[in-house]
Amino acid sequence: MDWQLWPGEWHLDATALLFAVVLDLAIRELPNSVHPVVWMGRLTEWLEDIGPSTGSKWPALLWGMVIAAVVPSTVAMLVWTLANVLRELSSILYVAGCALMLSTTFAVRGLAIAAEDVQEAMESKSIGEARHELRNLVSRDTRVLSLHLVAAAAIESVAENTTDSFVGPWLAFALLGLPGAFSYRAINTLDSMIGYRGKYEYLGKASALLDDFVNLLPARLSAALIISTSALNRMSAVRALVWAWRGRRLTASPNAGWTIGAMSGRLGIALEKPGHYRIGNGMPDPTASHIDAAIRVAYAVGALGILVTIGALALRGILWN
Repeated sequence: MDWQLWPGEWHLDATALLFAVVLDLAIRELPNSVHPVVWMGRLTEWLEDIGPSTGSKWPALLWGMVIAAVVPSTVAMLVWTLANVLRELSSILYVAGCALMLSTTFAVRGLAIAAEDVQEAMESKSIGEARHELRNLVSRDTRVLSLHLVAAAAIESVAENTTDSFVGPWLAFALLGLPGAFSYRAINTLDSMIGYRGKYEYLGKASALLDDFVNLLPARLSAALIISTSALNRMSAVRALVWAWRGRRLTASPNAGWTIGAMSGRLGIALEKPGHYRIGNGMPDPTASHIDAAIRVAYAVGALGILVTIGALALRGILWN
């Protein structure tokens, strides 16, 4: 068998991407028992359980490096093997299998639904329900957030997740094929599970830094796409560009400020995480209607992102061949 780094020709991957997007928009998520991301999480939990205590600095740091290397590489190797087997069998099987697997690495519709739930709760004047629904989008404590801070958190999550939820895995797919998309999702899963301070200060350090690194390009691309969605409105486009540039320095993450700032300027609102940052000074606080506007921007970013990904796939095909 002649196994390749990229099992599918670029046009097969482009076709698989389009079918994967249709699957994401049309059907529910796979059950947890078979969802690849769930199994990534279980592998991470197992490695955490067999390793040193999360409170011991150097052992935890070193074991965290092992986890950050083992999980993405194991996932990538398994997917690469399966993708090559499917390609050896037939192009049709490869496209079908690739589309189904790729659809599990990103979520356009899921992100929109989670944000819509917050918007609907706000519109019904139920701040308790809005705070509850917001927990599906953010990890911060939502219990004391006012309505405008709930709206801001939802919009910030939509903006930031244009990177994590679809632009990032699509770009990884374009550059490194299906194994790349799965490896990206594994890194993102690691960051969401152990890549934060407190209990995982040391164990999750490598995962957090790796997630920051792999998102350097996708986050800036996402910000550029958010800015591009306002191309017909010069003032909005300039404002989005200005706040993307300013916002990049206002968040602890080297990536989040780009997309949050771009969304702030794009919608003409201030986005704030109390005690951490306020992006868009001088602009009004967001309302429920701005969540709907952010969702529309996210869908537009998705549409542009598909075109960029297909273009990158075509370029990969030209350069590789």
